[in-house]
Amino acid sequence: MKTGIVSPHVAAAMSGLDFLVALRDGALIAPPFSRATGILPKEIEIGRIVFEGTPTEQFYNPMGTVHGGWIATLLDTAMACAIQSMLPAGQSYTTLELKTNFVRPVFASTGVLRCEGVVLSLGGRIASSEGKAFDKEGNLVAHGTETCLVMGQRNGASTHA
Repeated sequence: MKTGIVSPHVAAAMSGLDFLVALRDGALIAPPFSRATGILPKEIEIGRIVFEGTPTEQFYNPMGTVHGGWIATLLDTAMACAIQSMLPAGQSYTTLELKTNFVRPVFASTGVLRCEGVVLSLGGRIASSEGKAFDKEGNLVAHGTETCLVMGQRNGASTHA
């Protein structure tokens, strides 16, 4: 998988939904974290997105389970990208707050986790979403909520005083 950073000018010209679909379909280069974590988008629609990730021993903590940070990354990715899917061209976002609840342990043998992010509210400056991660048998392994700040420009130009 080839990874890199999409030009801010290219990203700013696309709606959030179009940007995410282009990433999923390979029309845009995948972000570096996708290779490192194995987390990839699978289903995308306005206000809802599904990512899948396969936990490996590479992410084990000293307790012999997948580190909660990897699971939180899966949730953060789905919840934030659900918000991104609703943004028009020229807008961006950043995570302000992330709350994660771990329901059951995850191991490499757990297999692929499926995580759905859904927008709860999209205001002019603040957006919130929720996410749920399931194992291959449909058991809930973690869930969470997220609050994001919506900004005016993807390239860092200041329109969000």
